[in-house]
Amino acid sequence: MNWMILILVMVASYAIQAILNAKFTRYSKIPNDAGMSGAEVARKMLADHGITDVAVISTGGRLTDHYNPLDKTVNLSQEVFSGRSVASAAIAAHECGHAVQHARGYAPLNMRSALVPVVSFSSQIVSWVLLAGVILIERFPAVLWAGIALFALTTLFSFVTLPVEVNASSRAVAWLESSQIARDENRDKAVDALQWAAYTYVIAALGSLATLLYYINIVNSRR
Repeated sequence: MNWMILILVMVASYAIQAILNAKFTRYSKIPNDAGMSGAEVARKMLADHGITDVAVISTGGRLTDHYNPLDKTVNLSQEVFSGRSVASAAIAAHECGHAVQHARGYAPLNMRSALVPVVSFSSQIVSWVLLAGVILIERFPAVLWAGIALFALTTLFSFVTLPVEVNASSRAVAWLESSQIARDENRDKAVDALQWAAYTYVIAALGSLATLLYYINIVNSRR
């Protein structure tokens, strides 16, 4: 049963990523109402929220956009940084939504940031601990429980990420509409793109939970 759930999650993840890429490609061809580049949108949103200590920079790759709270930078992929489309505006505004969260002390973002170093460490060793735990389960079941505890941190991180991403998108859409950068149909397209982006985080969280339950079931089945 757990295997079936994991397979379904993998299939759903692949499908959602494919749809997201298709929507990004489609909305990348539609100009936003203000004719602004993603970089210009980001700088304006930051300025409108009174944020002056966050830099907007270009980064490599596709859909690699992110906000880094450590050095206070909004990192936009080249396509988003230079693009003047609905997709570019939506993604740039979303990442700036994280900067606004940071500036306002948004609790879930603070919690996620606090978990980053712990999750980063655990992700480096969790696979090896789980493997050792499965091999040694008959003699040392505590090893597998240790792996499960480490993996649970990753699952917690995934679920904490959900409200952070949804809130950033809500801030982005509200500002895009009020600033007249995405109106009417273009607003709906921006909402659609950001919703599908959010689905990737939902699937990631569910996949992490399913994997966690799978390992717990291995322990329970040995009793």
